[in-house]
Amino acid sequence: MRNIVLIGMPGCGKSTLGRYLAEILDRDFIDADPEIEKDAGKTIPELFAVSEDCFREQETKTVKRLAGLQGKVLAMGGGVVLRRENIENLKKNGTIIFLDRSPGDIAGDVDTETRPLLAEGRKRIYDLYAQREALYREAADVTVRNKGTLKETLQRLVEAAKQAGG
Repeated sequence: MRNIVLIGMPGCGKSTLGRYLAEILDRDFIDADPEIEKDAGKTIPELFAVSEDCFREQETKTVKRLAGLQGKVLAMGGGVVLRRENIENLKKNGTIIFLDRSPGDIAGDVDTETRPLLAEGRKRIYDLYAQREALYREAADVTVRNKGTLKETLQRLVEAAKQAGG
């Protein structure tokens, strides 16, 4: 069984919606961030304190491992699309869903202090979206808009996952 892989901006709802999706589809949910920390033996802020490249190296190793699993719902970090190798590995055994949430909605309710790349503030969210949107769309097999209520978005996500073979 193929994995369902959620990609998108930090704060777009990958972890929250991914947990619900996994429950509905009766699959295991795996959030990449805690897996990266477990594999590295360091927190994400500690990896970023060395350098963003240090974090991306560890992310790529963890993504490769997670991509080899079967039938999971995987929530990837927001920057997973920055390395083509990550997307190639994830596509081998997964259907990639871009959870698209507007930067304005993200900026309205994300705690930027707990996210290393957003520590510079809300403008950074708009900048990252501008830099990454095309990469998300290119990587995705399906795009689901995170707009409206949680229940409405979850329903769209479930439909997309089922159509995509989930």
